[in-house]
Amino acid sequence: MGAGMQDRRAVNDLTEEEARAELEALAALLSQANLEYHGEDDPHLTDAEYDRLKARNSAIEARFPAIKRADSPSEVVGAAPSGRFGKVAHAQRMMSLGNGFGSDDITEFDDRVRNYLGLAKEAPLAYTAEPKIDGLSLSLRYEDGRLVQAATRGDGAVGENVTANARTIASIPTSLDGAPDILEVRGEVYMTHADFAALNQRQDEAGAKRFANPRNAAAGSIRQLDSEITRARPLAFFAYAWGEVSAPLAETQMGAVTRLAALGFETNPLTKLCHSVDDLLDHYARIEQQRASLGYDIDGVVYKVDDLDLQRRLGYRSTTPRWAIAHKFPAELAWTRLEDIEINVGRTGALSPVARLSPVTVGGVVVSNATLHNEDYIAGRASDGGEIRGGKDIRIGDWVQVYRAGDVIPKVSDVDLAQRPEGAKPYEFPKTCPECGSDAIRDEGDAVRRCTGGLVCPAQAVEKLKHFVSRAAFDIEGLGARQVELFYADDQLPIHTPADIFTLEARDKKNLTKLANRDGWGETSARNLFDAIDARRRVPLARLLFGLGIRHVGEVAASDLARHYGSWEALTRAVDAAAPAAACHLRADAAEAEERRAAAEEGRRARIKPAREAEWQDCGPEARAAWDDLIGIDGIGATVAAALVTGFGQTAERASIDRLTEQLTIEDAAAPDTADSPVAGKTVVFTGTLEKMTRAEAKARAEALGAKVSGSVSAKTDILVAGPGAGSKADKAASLGVETLDEDAWLALIGGA
Repeated sequence: MGAGMQDRRAVNDLTEEEARAELEALAALLSQANLEYHGEDDPHLTDAEYDRLKARNSAIEARFPAIKRADSPSEVVGAAPSGRFGKVAHAQRMMSLGNGFGSDDITEFDDRVRNYLGLAKEAPLAYTAEPKIDGLSLSLRYEDGRLVQAATRGDGAVGENVTANARTIASIPTSLDGAPDILEVRGEVYMTHADFAALNQRQDEAGAKRFANPRNAAAGSIRQLDSEITRARPLAFFAYAWGEVSAPLAETQMGAVTRLAALGFETNPLTKLCHSVDDLLDHYARIEQQRASLGYDIDGVVYKVDDLDLQRRLGYRSTTPRWAIAHKFPAELAWTRLEDIEINVGRTGALSPVARLSPVTVGGVVVSNATLHNEDYIAGRASDGGEIRGGKDIRIGDWVQVYRAGDVIPKVSDVDLAQRPEGAKPYEFPKTCPECGSDAIRDEGDAVRRCTGGLVCPAQAVEKLKHFVSRAAFDIEGLGARQVELFYADDQLPIHTPADIFTLEARDKKNLTKLANRDGWGETSARNLFDAIDARRRVPLARLLFGLGIRHVGEVAASDLARHYGSWEALTRAVDAAAPAAACHLRADAAEAEERRAAAEEGRRARIKPAREAEWQDCGPEARAAWDDLIGIDGIGATVAAALVTGFGQTAERASIDRLTEQLTIEDAAAPDTADSPVAGKTVVFTGTLEKMTRAEAKARAEALGAKVSGSVSAKTDILVAGPGAGSKADKAASLGVETLDEDAWLALIGGA
């Protein structure tokens, strides 16, 4: 697996190919970790390891924004809610937090906040600092002072209804005096160390399974179907935030937390108002020193901008607020025996090695699996040929150091050669797929070896189907990962492609062996599944695009494409039209790589431009225009565009897509209400330095008014907004006759919208 293979190489030293491989591996690893942590209460990665991997993912994306994956872990919150509970749509999304791991990260956070707000370094800016409780996030809704609903975070948008269980927790008031008419209180359900030890003792006496840590015990307790079990569990609740509220609690974060305490909620007494980064770091140090004696688990300190008006101005990224950050505590280490190395095959065909370990407790969590990243990492080398771990390879039977940074799957970070078993042999990474036997090849510059079996590889087919029915894609109730595996192996009613899902009921009617007559199924469950499938025959364009599982086309890219083209028909026409140009682009990339190699061998300077231009000579103007339009979409670069065109261009893949769309009604992307907007439908490019708003604010405002924001100037550009320092983009706009406005003119244009 590519994630972390360059841990001793700075992100700034990575090539784009290495970065792309890491991002792919990180997306798969962190997606599984989210499911295990939020959905199954059974994490295999520590919190610190998860945070470290997510931080590395963000750092790579910051350096290589053009190759950011649409299914990036930075765009994901939590995991889909379980089907065991009723679902609750949060009135306001429950967000996750960005993470920092050292003082430099916190200084950078303060700089980002100030830059976004246009505040000077010396301008006063207050923050709150509070312990980050390691528990289960909960949202409590009060109406007219009465607790009417409690919900877990779930995926941030939809959680699980655990109202009956929440009512059993003594520190959660069931009624409030003096509260706003509508008040959603958010906080963390947790269990103290003493109560956790007593609970595990009772589990032992009853012959029941022990809990791994207090967080898992708290999460498992609040998600019991029988509220009496929850009542018997010693749970507590700290309040620290709010969602929907009919009247403001206060003007500041600190004031709002004080108000929550006055209403009867337990708030953390270590919450403190700080007036500088140094104040924040000092308080972090004090809390860290007290950590072992607090009596409950914390994994860091959360900093929030205190002024709520500034919070509203700063707003949110896709999954995290700009006005808050979690300063996490350091990771932990342990040593254990490597029992075996297994190879998992992902939906893109990537062969990912996983270490099977003798179980070991690391920071209170028992772990038995760890990532080994890829074949280079096992061999003790980086992809550039340099050494990692001093060149020590990893062998089955080795005594290995396991690095843990939270509650996510750990990594094997070192080897004790003094304890290597006699006769241990170097690990030979497979050259064929363990699932289908197809060749597993490693392209030049790629850190990952991939199965070439495609649709004939069961692992890839099953994983693609799991992706298709996932929460962010088609989200079919009753058809999850386990059911996908069972149907894939079914002889009577197989599901091998997405289209097979939508023909399941018709095939069931013709089949003598009815689904309702099988083990685990009945008339009601079969009918419910067929109804759930029918409910997804009407699908938004963005969900369909994401559900197809095309490499590099995740949620964000799918939404960008849907918004740009509007309809399935327009998109497929554009993609087909761009296909010849995409082929030219790929040939040009190959020609560039070959020219660089030849130049290096001959000791001369590479002639890149002629090598690339030669591959574009036979590309017609229509194909080139379609390609330029595609890669000009803000957020869609050549990598995503090539993957999209390639996915649609493969005969078997296209046939599978066509069979699927015959079963669906595809909803056009909803256009924003921009009846009074002077820039609706126009393509806008920002360049130079904006002085009255940040680039992020300018882009968000333009998109809200229905404009398309592009990163490059072309003949299709309608307006260039040029601030001081505008360079080549301004020159190109002038040559193309594109209307150019300074910032004042732009603000005047949109001021009345």
